[in-house]
Amino acid sequence: MQIDNLQSISFEGNTTSAFYAAAKRWVDIVVSALLLVILAPVLGICALAVRLDSPGPVLFRQQRVGEQQKPFTMLKFRSMFASNDARLHKEYTAAFIQGKAQTNESGDGAVFKIVDDPRITRVGLWLRRSSLDELPQLWNVLMGEMSLVGPRPPIPYEVAHYQPAHLGRLAVKPGITGLWQVSGRSVTTFEQMVAIDLEYIRTRSLALDTAILLKTIPVVLLARGAR
Repeated sequence: MQIDNLQSISFEGNTTSAFYAAAKRWVDIVVSALLLVILAPVLGICALAVRLDSPGPVLFRQQRVGEQQKPFTMLKFRSMFASNDARLHKEYTAAFIQGKAQTNESGDGAVFKIVDDPRITRVGLWLRRSSLDELPQLWNVLMGEMSLVGPRPPIPYEVAHYQPAHLGRLAVKPGITGLWQVSGRSVTTFEQMVAIDLEYIRTRSLALDTAILLKTIPVVLLARGAR
């Protein structure tokens, strides 16, 4: 797929059926509510570990850009020191979008997150590698701000570096997991990430969402591409 042509996908002739939209929302509500109940002990252990590891709040609240560029507050378990400087991530984000970010060990792709980030706590490193830091986003799903499956929601200063063709990935509700996460996760270039997200938006269906959710399980358990 050519990135210059991706904006044309956006989405003329790809009106999502009312059935799919309603069914997707129903699945989001039921699954997120059940997981919040079932995983309550895990959530409690993670919260306690964050609290004991370093001073600061248990939850990290961050402004993100959602569907149709609507801002919302995304929740995560705090994985960084409370006094961290965001300038490091802002600089890295700009480099990643421009294709100048650090490559992974094999050299076949850029790393989405900063390698050996000094801002991350000991518990935070474990939470990130296990993806447990993402669990509070189940609340965002339950509230309708996110979906279980969809493109990852960017930070406003990321969107500031977008080209017009990149904005197509904001056409749908963002997700906890998505086609990009199960395809390459932290080791794809930004242009590849956008292409994968837009391909998902073009072809999304309940069957594809289910397949992505199932593929997410081994990706998380084996920590593929996690950093």
